Amino acid sequence: MNLAKQWTTDPSIVEIESLNVASDNVEQHIYAVAGADKYKLLYNLVTDNGWERVMVFANRKDEVRRIEERLVRDGVNAAQLSGDVPQHKRIKTLEGFREGKIRVLVATDVAGRGIHIDGISHVINFTLPEVPDDYVHRIGRTGRAGADGVSISFAGEDDSYQLPAIEEKLGRKISCETPPTHLLRAVVRQTT
Repeated sequence: MNLAKQWTTDPSIVEIESLNVASDNVEQHIYAVAGADKYKLLYNLVTDNGWERVMVFANRKDEVRRIEERLVRDGVNAAQLSGDVPQHKRIKTLEGFREGKIRVLVATDVAGRGIHIDGISHVINFTLPEVPDDYVHRIGRTGRAGADGVSISFAGEDDSYQLPAIEEKLGRKISCETPPTHLLRAVVRQTT
């Protein structure tokens, strides 16, 4: 500020809201769910509710690939973004997601960074991120430009220990919910 005073007349300070704080437009839920039930919960949430533009995050590329392959096999129009996907295919995938041709986009944190697509109604954290800042970046894909959004995180036995650090980052507690039993029913494979 001293330099500004020296070279300007009546300087002002402009503060920009931190990018590390979750938007108030995003309704956040955490479901306590066993790892073996995470896919059933994801599938049933997406298909029962008819959600059209959903981002799903997982921590590892092999998880992203597995989730996307299962969704596609079970009749959900899905695609993946990870470091293993060539750049030209990433661009085509993002265009398809933006245009509504792809219903569910499954991504790693690195691939999901910088995605600015309006109309993403839901973000699902299939696995909780290992870094609290990544949680804020993930859920920031929804609730953009004044729109409301919903974030649903699955906390299983293998990643629920991440919650205290995430809550500390957010500056508040997020209560864990038990998913309704109908969302944990077996996935019935689609036949073509």
